[in-house]
Amino acid sequence: MTPDAAIDTFKSLVTFALYVMAPYLVVILVVGLIMSLLQSVTSIQEQTLTFVPKLLVLAALLVLLAPWLLRNLSEFAVQCIMRMGVMGS
Repeated sequence: MTPDAAIDTFKSLVTFALYVMAPYLVVILVVGLIMSLLQSVTSIQEQTLTFVPKLLVLAALLVLLAPWLLRNLSEFAVQCIMRMGVMGS
């Protein structure tokens, strides 16, 4: 494997990881922001109040986006295996 191929593979891996995790991170960020805003408006400063909605939304999002996630992960794995075959020859 040449250094250029290794850098290209690593770059595609990082880009793919960001692509896959972006929906989850954005939704959790928005829920956390809304919960923090509600806490400051109502003056309730309970630390566990922010975690429970985040966990519930994350669980629902994982169930909803599981087919999309599995399809993308399998396509990426196939691409990586095909690259290995090309790099080996």
